[in-house]
Amino acid sequence: MLTRRDFVQNTTVTAAAAALAGGAADEALAARKEKSPRTMAIVSTEWRPRSHSQHMGDRFLHGYPTNGRWNQPRLKVVSLYADQVPKNDLSRPRAKEFGFTIFPTVAETLRRGGRKLAVDAVLLIGEHGNYPRNELGQKKYPRYELFKKITDVFRKDGQSVPVFNDKHLSWKWEWAREMVEISRELDFPFMAGSSLPVTWRMPAVEMPRGARVKEIMGLAMGGVDSYDFHILEVMQCMAERRDGGETGVEWVQGLRGEAFWKAMSQGSFEQGGWSGELFEACLTRSQTLQQPRPTFSHWHPTPQEIRKMVKEPVAYRYQYRDGTRATMFLMNGLVGDFTFAARLQGRREPLSTLFHLPPGPNVQYSAELMGHAENMFISGKAGYPVERTLLTSGILAASIESMVKQKVLKTPHLDVEYKSTRRSTFART
Repeated sequence: MLTRRDFVQNTTVTAAAAALAGGAADEALAARKEKSPRTMAIVSTEWRPRSHSQHMGDRFLHGYPTNGRWNQPRLKVVSLYADQVPKNDLSRPRAKEFGFTIFPTVAETLRRGGRKLAVDAVLLIGEHGNYPRNELGQKKYPRYELFKKITDVFRKDGQSVPVFNDKHLSWKWEWAREMVEISRELDFPFMAGSSLPVTWRMPAVEMPRGARVKEIMGLAMGGVDSYDFHILEVMQCMAERRDGGETGVEWVQGLRGEAFWKAMSQGSFEQGGWSGELFEACLTRSQTLQQPRPTFSHWHPTPQEIRKMVKEPVAYRYQYRDGTRATMFLMNGLVGDFTFAARLQGRREPLSTLFHLPPGPNVQYSAELMGHAENMFISGKAGYPVERTLLTSGILAASIESMVKQKVLKTPHLDVEYKSTRRSTFART
């Protein structure tokens, strides 16, 4: 005869067994999910040889070296949207070889042809392609427009995933700020920016966190609305570590041609120029310093020789709201790399370094950047603040406008405040 006590005991044992079985089933399901890689969509302007889509997208197709080992990506590329398809397109051959699907719209790419968001991460690469320029000469890459199409899916489907945006957020400040605001509203991890802050440094110096910084400088080569973003982000990844953290920028001044050479003769930031000591520190860190007398090694060019070597000099002078001063240079014909220098309170010699870019065809620095993107995609946590790129985007846009209009621009809108990560994220091994 089944007593009440037997019934209760049997019921308890059965429930416990069911719970254990259910737990085991949950663990098995979790294990299966863990074994299957997470999925990723790429939204790009174009995918061709030597484009950012190639250098970054390829990393998630076949892996990349980092820290002395070959990293097999923890995500699988399953879908792609390419806004343009040039004659030397690589997206179609890549899709055929690696088995992902190319969709005609961003929404279909994220939903993989279904009705709901069906990927775990989105890589947005809005660089390269045939796009018009505005009246200031900025190329109107549709990063903002593509981002809005991505986040429209998030909003409609009621869920979101991490997004990484290559380079600056937008050529237009209001759009750049809106992109960050949307990421906060929809509560998804968002990172952006240049590969320069995460590449190797020679020497491997770090701006001391909490340092009292008086003046910073970045010297580079390349074009306006292109390489100027990279060197500005170099400067910002160092400046953000100063005492009090980031406070924003008070004003900017863009200079080129005769206005540049006039400023260079002033000899100090206070007089409308820049620090000769910091310029010297940047020059001495360069490994590509061009020679006015080619039969010599490391001939130090005079100001007159520099003027002959550099045909189209560009400088952006700006001052942070806390009084820290900054100057960025593009000097094609003088250098072919990226160097940084800073004057710190209590330090006799400038802090200076080279931001090293390993050569093509492998451009290892882009692999380092995608390593940070991959970590965010998997962990759901941004490795460094997107506010860095937001502020850099604003400095760039304002500096170009200042240079074209030939006047100093007050920038009360660049009131971006944030704290840096405790440890810098540059490559060390």
